[in-house]
Amino acid sequence: MDSYKNLLIIFGIVVAVVAGLVLMSRAVPIAGESDALQASVNSTLKDLKVDEIFYNFGNISMAAGKVSHIFRVKNLGSEAVTVSKLYTSCMCTTATLTAGGKSYGPIGMAGHGFVPKINAVVAPGEEITVEAVFDPAAHGPAGVGTIERAVYLEGNPGDTLALQFKTFVTP
Repeated sequence: MDSYKNLLIIFGIVVAVVAGLVLMSRAVPIAGESDALQASVNSTLKDLKVDEIFYNFGNISMAAGKVSHIFRVKNLGSEAVTVSKLYTSCMCTTATLTAGGKSYGPIGMAGHGFVPKINAVVAPGEEITVEAVFDPAAHGPAGVGTIERAVYLEGNPGDTLALQFKTFVTP
């Protein structure tokens, strides 16, 4: 009976530690942030327009190495938009967002490393770039054929813009 009681206590401690880590990993506002930045966190990504939301690399060789493409995104709205997170759909892809002369990244797949809050503010009329880098060798010899991946820009949770690409990988 004592061993059962000890197991319950250990389980309770583990749950408390995990819950504490999850709460601590959430972004904490930085003292002195401007009101404009705080207000823009509530904006949505609907005003961001992309020249091309889908790109096709065509046929690429695994032996030739990484390929990249730059997506251009512009805020057509009248208010600033905040991109809070940037992440990719697979570990074979990384992305870097550049806004206002500042770069965020390279950042990879959620769940395969830490995905930081970037809180990149996109002013009205401002154009930002998102560079997607795909490594065709990341999946090894089995990673040949048609590949479809995405880079995600997230505003508020559930407010996401997907930039997609496709390629056909050969050995």
